[in-house]
Amino acid sequence: MRTADLIMTKRDGGTMSESDVRAFIRGYTDGDIPDYQAAALLMAIFFRGMQTTEFVAWTDAMLHSGDVLDLSDITGFKVDKHSTGGVGDKISLILAPLVACAGVPVPMISGRGLGHTGGTLDKLESIPGFVTALPVSRFRELVATLGCGLIGQTPEIAPADRKLYALRDATSTVECIPLIASSIMSKKLAEGIDGLVLDVKTGSGAFMRRYEDAVELAKTMIAIGEGAGREVVALVTDMNAPLGSHVGNALEVIESCDVLRGKPGVVRELTLELGVEMVRMGRRGGDRAAIRQELEAMLDDGRAMARFAAIVEAQGGDVRALYDYTRLPTARHRVELRADRSGKVDSFVCNDVGRASMMLGAGRARKEDFVDPAAGVVLHVERGTRVQSGDLLAELFFNDDRQLGAAVALLRASIAVGEGGVEVPPLVLTRL
Repeated sequence: MRTADLIMTKRDGGTMSESDVRAFIRGYTDGDIPDYQAAALLMAIFFRGMQTTEFVAWTDAMLHSGDVLDLSDITGFKVDKHSTGGVGDKISLILAPLVACAGVPVPMISGRGLGHTGGTLDKLESIPGFVTALPVSRFRELVATLGCGLIGQTPEIAPADRKLYALRDATSTVECIPLIASSIMSKKLAEGIDGLVLDVKTGSGAFMRRYEDAVELAKTMIAIGEGAGREVVALVTDMNAPLGSHVGNALEVIESCDVLRGKPGVVRELTLELGVEMVRMGRRGGDRAAIRQELEAMLDDGRAMARFAAIVEAQGGDVRALYDYTRLPTARHRVELRADRSGKVDSFVCNDVGRASMMLGAGRARKEDFVDPAAGVVLHVERGTRVQSGDLLAELFFNDDRQLGAAVALLRASIAVGEGGVEVPPLVLTRL
């Protein structure tokens, strides 16, 4: 394969052969193909897209560029969940122990937050002592004994994706559905899972703002999973408002623990929707209503919370912090945001809520940025809430006030208070 010929093929709208795709991924990972040629191919893909045969081969080549975990000796149909990212999305912290408690093994390898969206690893590491960088042998042991392990991507898993993602980030080719799908699926398939449930978010707080794009991304990932012989289900869910009330790492641990102890609301509802899909997949079927009832009972009677506590303890975390929130990182400063008019909360500019939290220190604009685990935002209203002038809308928590003014202004502008009727869309927009 001549890389220049491959670039020309894709530039002119042709289809790359499976052997050429594999040769390119191997050559780029090994350093034989320079960045400038890889960047040219990525840009051609960005504009021309990929056929199913191309993105399935692309994903498989990235998957096999490093280690692929073999968990076949662990009993059960192993299922993971992946979210495409949103504001206040702490679902994994609740969902993984809940599904494990129902007897379905959950080997979960998660990522960090970037931009206005949070990352599961950052949230877990806000629990004092919690270790996400575990050796694979310990990860396997946790999945076998507790039904769940919560770790980060190791350097050996899908190294081609890590190298290509950095190049995509530098060449403005991130927002390409086949490349997004292959990036996600190469890492997930490397976990040794049998099935995957996807939470593909759409709306102002999601990477896929348009519903049609979210559906296309979901279908692309399903096609990749099926091409690799895995079962994949996708829920397209609404992200036009933050998921729950807490946005920020330690703050989201607090809300997660509250839900694990039975707190009602949208976070619990989405956890149950995804949990039913995972348990049905893991059990190879079952009545949805009966599974939901079973999961609800585990949240209400403390079994799910006990499993989360066992996982935290096994990974070095301070279990006492799950019950005494003063043991979690706590911000030194707090500012209240109050309504300047009466009316109903019509809507949120969801990504701006995430950006305001990031300005306070809760997120990173670049991968190397420091994250303050105590920083973030707690919302006291949701869509449809009636407020009077002077009512509390939100609290901002921070240790560094350098961007406080901008964060307050952005958060205020992101919460629209009006007099019109408020239509709240369903949480789950479609199932694929």
